[in-house]
Amino acid sequence: MPPSALREINRRFYDDLWSNARLVEPQRPNTWPLVQSLLPRRPRRLEVAPGLRPRLPIEGTQFLDVSVPALVELAARGARVAQGEICALPFASTSFDLVCAFDVIEHIDNDRLALAELCRVTASGGVLLLSVPLHASRWTVFDELVGHRRRYEPEALDSLLHQHALSVQHSAVYGMQPR
Repeated sequence: MPPSALREINRRFYDDLWSNARLVEPQRPNTWPLVQSLLPRRPRRLEVAPGLRPRLPIEGTQFLDVSVPALVELAARGARVAQGEICALPFASTSFDLVCAFDVIEHIDNDRLALAELCRVTASGGVLLLSVPLHASRWTVFDELVGHRRRYEPEALDSLLHQHALSVQHSAVYGMQPR
């Protein structure tokens, strides 16, 4: 499938999804304690593709999404917003101290380019928070429904991260707090 076709499928899916959803405050997901602990020293923040489920504080955070309905709602709540894609981030290099992409790169054909872009906009000493689905053996119809391109095996994910000079500092199973 050409990248432009996948982009259009994702945009239509998420425009429809977020047109009929309510914003969930960032304090609700189980990631909040970790996110909150990172905020004091990281004022320049970017969250990529949050939809209406942001994990970073809405005020003072730059959000990037393909979905106009999600961006409209976030902007109405005081967020800085931009429409765009993870493989071509419209921001200068080293612009952010904290960059988040929760459940995003598994939707992208070129996950290497997506990670390169996330690294490019993360400042030296900054933090990149990611979440991805693991274990191809757990693939279900849900993965297809939401447009996943892959699930990651932990060793392959670790290798991919190392290719981008990233290392895992904390790891947690969905639904649990990192130790």
